[in-house]
Amino acid sequence: MMSIDPRIMSTLLQLQFMPSLEGSGSGSNILSPDNQDGSSMFGSLLQQLLAGGDGTLIPAADIMPLTGTTGASSMFRQQTAWPVLMSETDFSYGSSTDYDAYINEAAARYGVEPALIKAVIDTESSFNPNAVSSAGAKGLMQLMDGTARGLGVSNSFDPQQNIEGGTRYLSHLLEKYDGNIQAALAAYNAGPGRVDRTGIRTDADFNELMGQLPKETQRYVGKVLGTLGSYSMSV
Repeated sequence: MMSIDPRIMSTLLQLQFMPSLEGSGSGSNILSPDNQDGSSMFGSLLQQLLAGGDGTLIPAADIMPLTGTTGASSMFRQQTAWPVLMSETDFSYGSSTDYDAYINEAAARYGVEPALIKAVIDTESSFNPNAVSSAGAKGLMQLMDGTARGLGVSNSFDPQQNIEGGTRYLSHLLEKYDGNIQAALAAYNAGPGRVDRTGIRTDADFNELMGQLPKETQRYVGKVLGTLGSYSMSV
């Protein structure tokens, strides 16, 4: 397979979007009540995502079993525009972090590529487990307290819990948008309600309609995708 320098890919991806976000953390809008439809909307969404038909929470490990080629992980590999960055059988990542064990555990449980989790963490909190945004979002993937509770996170400053909860939510967004990474990332930042109202369901929709989303969200998606290359090793 032809190799592509991930640094070059990162630059190309970033050029498709507006300049990167400033500062060390983005304070994602899905985690900030100022940029959602309110706690009731998010609570309703969590109920749909995390509850069974009788309203009982499904055990975390049962939400997305990794069988065959199903799950967000396979959708990520099949539908992204950069398959040359990752092997279908043996993933190797060019940049390790202090939280790789937690990231890999959450990645395996919820079917999200470790490189994508790292890129989101990098963009959200710059790998600072004690980061707190102006809106009160906390930890590595910037969870608001209500969001954290809904995801089973009792201590947002516990890296393992925070990464587990954030990855769980990201996994459901990838599933909701059929593996379309840009649409899922936009929903992670702006909230799925706001993304859905624009008519965005796919990455093609995002590229066409992203002007209807906040500029912060447009920059956020671009930054995560640009950062993704630094956590993926060409093969």
